[in-house]
Amino acid sequence: MDKDVSAGSGITTVAGRLALGITLLAFGLGSTEVVDGVTAADAGSIAQYVGGVALFVVGLFALRDGDMTSGTAFSVLGALWFTWAVAEPGSANASGMFLLLFALVALTLAAAPGDQLAKGTYGLFLVGLVLMAVAAFADNGSLAKVGGWFAVAAGAVAWYAATAAFAHWPTVLPRRAGRGVTATG
Repeated sequence: MDKDVSAGSGITTVAGRLALGITLLAFGLGSTEVVDGVTAADAGSIAQYVGGVALFVVGLFALRDGDMTSGTAFSVLGALWFTWAVAEPGSANASGMFLLLFALVALTLAAAPGDQLAKGTYGLFLVGLVLMAVAAFADNGSLAKVGGWFAVAAGAVAWYAATAAFAHWPTVLPRRAGRGVTATG
């Protein structure tokens, strides 16, 4: 791995973040219903093959390479996306429960060691999942759309993280100069 590239920029991490970003963008945009006639259910094929199968396989490669954080994240998320894509629609409460369990995984991933972009991705996804779970329990379409926008934001952060690592773009905010300097006078 190139030592000039920031941490988390291995090919498995880049591929995993791209797969997660694309899946989150499709799922989130479908949930917002901002595109006429497109719903979250329409993201099923992307969730099954890109978010499910591809992300799971990338997770296994990351684990093989010794990257426990990315490997765990991608393989678990891959399994959950695949399950979401192939599961038969159940009751609203069953959907809400699945989203809450998915949110617990996102919470664990947001708390895991990693860079700011990974934590941002999982944190935004966590908020989106909780909002969509509450929306499912309460049968509130507006709240589900808000949750969808958080998923879109998480997808955008995941996509940027992958592209930034690949293209050597900035991945951290610079520290402000002069911190700790006090005025005299």
